Amino acid sequence: MKSEQRKVIKRIGNIGLNIFYYSSILVFGFILLRVFVFGSYRIPTDSMEPTIIPGDYVLVNKLAYGARLFDLFDAVEGKKVNIRRAPGYTRVKNNDVVVFHIPHPNTWDKIEMNMSKYFIKRCIGVPGDTLRIINGFYVINADTGKRYGNIGAERQLSRTTKEQLPEGVFHTFPWDSTLNWNIKDFGPLYIPRKGDKIVLERTNSLLYKKIIEWEKGYPLTLSKDTLWDNETPLPSYIFSHNYYFMGGDKVENSQDSRYWGLLPDDLIVGKAAFIWKSKEPYSGKIRWKRILKKIE
Repeated sequence: MKSEQRKVIKRIGNIGLNIFYYSSILVFGFILLRVFVFGSYRIPTDSMEPTIIPGDYVLVNKLAYGARLFDLFDAVEGKKVNIRRAPGYTRVKNNDVVVFHIPHPNTWDKIEMNMSKYFIKRCIGVPGDTLRIINGFYVINADTGKRYGNIGAERQLSRTTKEQLPEGVFHTFPWDSTLNWNIKDFGPLYIPRKGDKIVLERTNSLLYKKIIEWEKGYPLTLSKDTLWDNETPLPSYIFSHNYYFMGGDKVENSQDSRYWGLLPDDLIVGKAAFIWKSKEPYSGKIRWKRILKKIE
């Protein structure tokens, strides 16, 4: 009898161990998938209307541009991490809808990565592009025949006067009274790619100061139209990362690159693939027509 009891106990113990083992594999596998393969993000704001609206849940493909490899625990603690990216099967293209970490989660003065704070925007300019905004319309590489972003919203902006815009919307990055860039007349802004060497005269020092500081990992000083690295002037700089210009489809109400500048490649999470669920924020009703809608 005791022998039979021991066998039963042993059998139950083995079953429990097997359940624990395979459950652990499933949980660990799911975590790996969420970190490196796909992610789900709920959209709380209207900055990407009409493409994406509040209450949409967007599935993000992290393999498209290459999964990022980094120390997840250091990143969660807010430490600066060394990010490497596995090869992707495509690159970020003009007009892609992209999820990325908010580049300024704590202060406008420097670029940081906060694992819990994200934006979703449309990529307007890619590395090597020269971007302008002419009467509210995005223009890339002086080609006025192609259109980028939400053309309907840009057309509406072109008809809107400065006085009709809400306070604080008109003026833009780099917040310089001499350049006087604004949401209707912006640029030209060259978007650096890895290996580019740029001469740092006054305008370029203003435009690229924050991303150079992000690459170096410490603040620089802009004085007498010259960028200084401690007490050494920087006449030029060679970039070690690619950068992107991101814009919201709701152009009169979007916190995007027009205001905070260029996005480093390390902060890109992945490509927005489709809306897998959508709920009306106030009533909680499911928007059935938006489920499985591909994001263009």
